[in-house]
Amino acid sequence: MRHVIALDVGGTGMKAALVGADGTLLHEARRATARERGPEAVVETILDFAAELRAYGLERYGQPAAAAGVAVPGIVDAENGIAVYAANLGWRDVPMRALLSERLAGAPVALGHDVRTGGLAEGRIGAGNGADRFLFVPLGTGIAGAIGIGGAIEAGAHGYAGEIGHIVVRPGGTECGCGQRGCLERYASASAVSLAWAAASGDPDADAADCAKAVESGDTTAARIWQDAVDTLADGLVTALTLLDPRTLIIGGGLAEAGETLFTPLRAAVEDRVTFQKLPAIVPAALGDTAGCLGAGLLAWDLLADQRPTDSEVSA
Repeated sequence: MRHVIALDVGGTGMKAALVGADGTLLHEARRATARERGPEAVVETILDFAAELRAYGLERYGQPAAAAGVAVPGIVDAENGIAVYAANLGWRDVPMRALLSERLAGAPVALGHDVRTGGLAEGRIGAGNGADRFLFVPLGTGIAGAIGIGGAIEAGAHGYAGEIGHIVVRPGGTECGCGQRGCLERYASASAVSLAWAAASGDPDADAADCAKAVESGDTTAARIWQDAVDTLADGLVTALTLLDPRTLIIGGGLAEAGETLFTPLRAAVEDRVTFQKLPAIVPAALGDTAGCLGAGLLAWDLLADQRPTDSEVSA
């Protein structure tokens, strides 16, 4: 059976799969990244994992993977196949595509940014299926974004498109790790809500999920913290939809797990802020933590489609 390897590399763990031509997950596996042993060990772990997946596919399906797709965090030069920088993994300028292709006996490899790759999957086979233009916004430790246009993800001229978390929504506000003050992710990410609720509740271990539960139980302090985050998020989202005019706005990440506790006030807050803009459908992400892996598989299949000979090459 023809298949590809899909790898989604995170800060602490990796998800992988063998993916069939119809998108079926034929085999799934997980592994720690081994980042505590340094960036070189992380890279070697990725290469070993990919090689094991290739060997499994060869044994199980009688042929090796036709291609591989890998999604990695940080700054990514997808065009040249280089993992430029990832703070949580410690690497710089890793020629990931070349290294993986060599370990996979020359199979073609596609490299993508983790959020944009997850957005690709959500747009094609997840919550954005059928939308010609969408914006995928995962609310996790930070806030990122993926801009979907015509079934592909817009990376921008330098690979930085979609960084909605660094839109300044509160000028002169809280300092952000990017060097600016008042960035959206400092107020409306899951980690920002966790920090605010931990301080207000007096429980240093409390997180955003606990805050959502307190909101649902009628806690007024939790409701205030939650609404502040929702209002700030709406400010950032309206800026984004003013620029991009998406048909569908897909919200994912840890904060979205609160369900309608998030989506009901968020839809209302966005609607209150739009004037001339067209209100997009605001929907929860559908693929959960499998989005990156599924997106990596799509990258691999796209790579194979791009390498098909043209009619003129076949006739020649």
